Amino acid sequence: MGERLRMREAARRALDDEMAADGDVVVLGEDVAVAGGPFKVTDGLLDKYGERRVIDTPISEAGFLGAAVGAAGTGLRPVVEIMFIEFIGVAFDQLITEAAKVRYLSRGQVGCPMVVRATVGAGLGFGCQHSQILDGWFRGTPGIKVCIPADSASMYGLLRAAIRDDDPVVFLEHKAMYGDRGAVEVGEAGIMEIGRGAVVEGGSDVTVVGSGLTVGIARKAADAGPSMEVIDLRTLVPWDSELVLESVSRTGRLVTVEEGPYSGGWGAEVVAHVAAQLHGQLKAPSLRITSPDVPIPFAGALEERYLPTVQLVADQVAQLVTTDAAVAPWWQTEVLA
Repeated sequence: MGERLRMREAARRALDDEMAADGDVVVLGEDVAVAGGPFKVTDGLLDKYGERRVIDTPISEAGFLGAAVGAAGTGLRPVVEIMFIEFIGVAFDQLITEAAKVRYLSRGQVGCPMVVRATVGAGLGFGCQHSQILDGWFRGTPGIKVCIPADSASMYGLLRAAIRDDDPVVFLEHKAMYGDRGAVEVGEAGIMEIGRGAVVEGGSDVTVVGSGLTVGIARKAADAGPSMEVIDLRTLVPWDSELVLESVSRTGRLVTVEEGPYSGGWGAEVVAHVAAQLHGQLKAPSLRITSPDVPIPFAGALEERYLPTVQLVADQVAQLVTTDAAVAPWWQTEVLA
């Protein structure tokens, strides 16, 4: 069963284990050292590894992300923390133009072994400027891998794999899940492969694909609806197309559950790929359950309505399986008071 750790503890353990195993791993970001991180993920690392390896930076994402790119070029393996994913916008040149292109520009001879950790997600009342996922900012850039863990085991296993990767990895950590507790197999056996998803619930009527927070939502919905095979993608780039295709070829139906706007979501790529590969084998139109194309509300009741819910997933999946017809997004059929 392994150890039972909260997701923030699993992230800290992954950092600790990699820093202990490799002296080239360094951690830097705003308040990661003395304060132990704004969400206490790096708490205790400064005392254990010292100020040369756990570094508090100025409030300049462009500056310290650029420093990380340079550090990676000298042989270090920097792990950069971005307090909220939105803050990385001012450092896009360093990540998108520089880090992501090193492998290509060097004809494959040089990588950029850097991890960018960032908190993401709604549900805690942080408002529209501190609650987005924004995975689409990175999915469209060749050269960057994107991971989003859904439980403590994948937080630990994917983060260790990301630190060991020789190219840039954006690692998205849902802040509303930091307190969730789960079993973790620590050590080498607990390290996961980037690009591999997992079937977390078996089923026969429909394949339901989620990432991050929506994996748990889909699993709970599976208790009340048709027989759902729930897949945790774990990695958005590269995503495990073989796993999804194998599942959909058996169930004949596909649903993606996404936290984020309908337009440009990762589910659009999954649906398009499955439609192309399994044309003629699907029993029903594919269904994307997402948030609407609006800023994330601050008011608690509206923020809760913005996110896909267990009941919404259960109802829409049941409608799809029952009718084998297209299911409209909830905001097209409901009028909010």
